[in-house]
Amino acid sequence: MIETPRLILRRPVVSDRPALFAMWADPLVTADLGGPRDEAACVAVLERHAGYAPLGFGVVERRDDAQVIGHVGLKPGAPGTPIEGLLEIGWMIDCAWWGAGYAAEAAAGWLGWAWANRPEPAVHAITGRRNAASRRVMDRLGMRHIPELDFRHPKYPHDPHLADSVTYRIDRP
Repeated sequence: MIETPRLILRRPVVSDRPALFAMWADPLVTADLGGPRDEAACVAVLERHAGYAPLGFGVVERRDDAQVIGHVGLKPGAPGTPIEGLLEIGWMIDCAWWGAGYAAEAAAGWLGWAWANRPEPAVHAITGRRNAASRRVMDRLGMRHIPELDFRHPKYPHDPHLADSVTYRIDRP
């Protein structure tokens, strides 16, 4: 568990499912992530995230009211991307909480954990080129755009807007 001034970052539990499933079913929240998921797809996401536990991936809970507002953490870079197998950070925050700095706060918490507990020399992040909000979070974290690693995401072969992806990196301090 990681605590930041406003958040608790922890492994998901069964009681988190309604909040996570609602977020993953929201077309606005998932617009840059391939669109809404049904319950079976949400369960598959949770199972995949459980496999990232040694790297650190979990839910974002507000400290003041224990509300689950997203998920964030570290995972191996996806196959077929320029960061395949490298340490990647990712996040998703429910749209009700956008603009409050929660994504950057949670990601900064995980980056601090990575530097203290992982040997990798850098952490990477990818997003769709059009995802200005995530790119702003990357900038706020001190990550820098690595244009030579921009790519067409293989997960979205039939959607050029989703496939057009950018890569960011932050080196170990």
